[in-house]
Amino acid sequence: MSDNKQDHAALTGEHRLDDKVLNVLGTYHQRIDQERATPRQEAPGGRDGGQDQRMRAVGPQTGRFLNILVRSLTAPTILELGTSFGYSGIWLAEAARATGGKLITMEVHGYKSAYAQAMAEKAGLSEHIDFRVGDAVTMIRELRGKVDFVLVDLWKDLYLPCLEAFYPKLNTGAIVVADNMIYPATEDVKIYATAIRAKPGISSVLLPVGSGLEISRYEP
Repeated sequence: MSDNKQDHAALTGEHRLDDKVLNVLGTYHQRIDQERATPRQEAPGGRDGGQDQRMRAVGPQTGRFLNILVRSLTAPTILELGTSFGYSGIWLAEAARATGGKLITMEVHGYKSAYAQAMAEKAGLSEHIDFRVGDAVTMIRELRGKVDFVLVDLWKDLYLPCLEAFYPKLNTGAIVVADNMIYPATEDVKIYATAIRAKPGISSVLLPVGSGLEISRYEP
């Protein structure tokens, strides 16, 4: 049994996840298994050109961890940078529903956001998610109000520009999670790690969860 199937089997005993959410996660886990069994083919320059069908999902272990973190907050405004096909958004939105919060998720490709919206509807979570399509940095700057939780999981060269855009919008006590901080260990994520740790009021730690998570908390 694959790690994803084992994780999904364990989730079925989790009383906080209802059947609709579990069924949608199960669909995602099957797709993740299929993707990871297929050789990866990247477009030149690393961009998908609006045709890519790979999920590049965080996986069940990271998804559960994100869910736990968000559930520790009260009525949080959650910002997800990189909707992709919506897997991590299910975990975040489920926690938003449980805590009286709201998820704002941003994606550059409309076809990916549309798929994520359809899956959120199946999971019974769509009313807790605000789907936005466009340039992440621009959309972050246009945000009204502050945020309590940020998931950074988009193209790695955008990590630093996004940080500069969302840092002024962090509420006291806000948590920021950046994925792929250990694998793949690109120069862009190293620059992000250095930059966020240098921000006033930020405490941060790198955890070996999934592909590596930089967990940061803002306390000015």
